[in-house]
Amino acid sequence: MEITGLVLLVLIIAALFNAVFLVKQQTTAVIERFGKFVRISNPGINIKIPFVERISGKLSMRIMQLDVPVETKTEDNVFVNVSISVQYYVLANKEFEAFYKLDNAVQQITAYVFDVVRARVPKLPLDDLFEKKDDIADAVKGELTEIMEQFGYGIIKALVTDLDPDAKVKAAMNEINEAQRLRVAASEKGEAEKILIVKEAEAQATSNALRGKGIADERQAIIEGLKESIDDFQKSITGTGPMEVMNLVLLTQYFDSLKSIAQSDNSSSIFVPHSPGALTDFSAQMRDALLQGRQVPEKQFRKEDK
Repeated sequence: MEITGLVLLVLIIAALFNAVFLVKQQTTAVIERFGKFVRISNPGINIKIPFVERISGKLSMRIMQLDVPVETKTEDNVFVNVSISVQYYVLANKEFEAFYKLDNAVQQITAYVFDVVRARVPKLPLDDLFEKKDDIADAVKGELTEIMEQFGYGIIKALVTDLDPDAKVKAAMNEINEAQRLRVAASEKGEAEKILIVKEAEAQATSNALRGKGIADERQAIIEGLKESIDDFQKSITGTGPMEVMNLVLLTQYFDSLKSIAQSDNSSSIFVPHSPGALTDFSAQMRDALLQGRQVPEKQFRKEDK
């Protein structure tokens, strides 16, 4: 009797442990009775019939993410690796479909992602692929949403997380981009140099014009000063002719020029004949030039009279 009671006690304790079970938060348990689906147990403490019902499996109600790398080629025959991230979850009240209809939901989603990507990407050239990656993601989401809902899964978002062409293709694309940028830089540099040359020419022209005007004004001032000097000299000293006054002015300018050359730091060495005879020759040359200048209008005047 004692042994029988002990066995019954052990059986009762085992039955109690088998009857009570816990389900974690954001998880559901699928209960079967003799291999047939009975119910879905929600999070918390649950009870099942010992040795009759069992936990067939559990489903996570959290949002899950599946990363699917797909290798395909573009319209211009460039092989590229496209990484798709699918965020999915088990729909409420559709735990039965999610657990029993699909043997492996991950494989099913992966197969549909491969199908959509390899149907869309070959229709696009590589350059357009980077611009229209959102269209591919929307196509994947739309296809999966329609198909997976009947299997108890909802699709939150499908993302194209990476587009990775072959390394040689990327190097070629970088070289093309670099060449384009160098061409633009060379064009801009040429335009800048052209502007500098034009501006420098304009500045030189303006400088020459101002220099010419300054020289003309300087010569006009010298002529007016000489004229006033000659008039004042003739008024102050009686019996002096214009030629004597001119010789004196020229001699004064000659010495001023020698003084200016001697005081200049940047002037080169020059040799000027400086003796009384040289000064006489210089004065005679200036006088002959003035006399010849006077004779030219007289000869022209005589020719016109004839």
